Amino acid sequence: MKKLLYIFLVFFSGMFIAQKSTHVKFAVYNNTVGTASMFDLYKSSIEKLNVFKTKASLPSHLKKFDYLADNGLIEITFKKNEGYPDSLSLEMLNEQSDLPKDRPVFIEGYQFNDTTIRVYSEMITNIELKDCNGLQCIYISTIRN
Repeated sequence: MKKLLYIFLVFFSGMFIAQKSTHVKFAVYNNTVGTASMFDLYKSSIEKLNVFKTKASLPSHLKKFDYLADNGLIEITFKKNEGYPDSLSLEMLNEQSDLPKDRPVFIEGYQFNDTTIRVYSEMITNIELKDCNGLQCIYISTIRN
């Protein structure tokens, strides 16, 4: 009985960890991923916002981010000569954690298999190493409490 309970506990905790957050909405600027809420600090620098409510409505240059569009996806355009947040690649985060560069990274439950993708460092509130099918993977939280 204890083994069965342990199996259920492991299974459901894994399911909980892998759950995609319904509270995060992703935004893209210059092929770099951030969250819509982190761009609130840059409102005066933003020239234009394109909001895509469904994966099907994404233009071809954003199709590579369709796995992030469960809650819609926002494309940001900054005004000329305006500052924007610092970014880093997911492979750099993997290397800093002594993991292989191509190891998938999870952000709010969304799996990023392409670790050459850049993300805005400003959106990261917490980084943890967790087990993912027997491998250590980075899990990033973006929601501020």
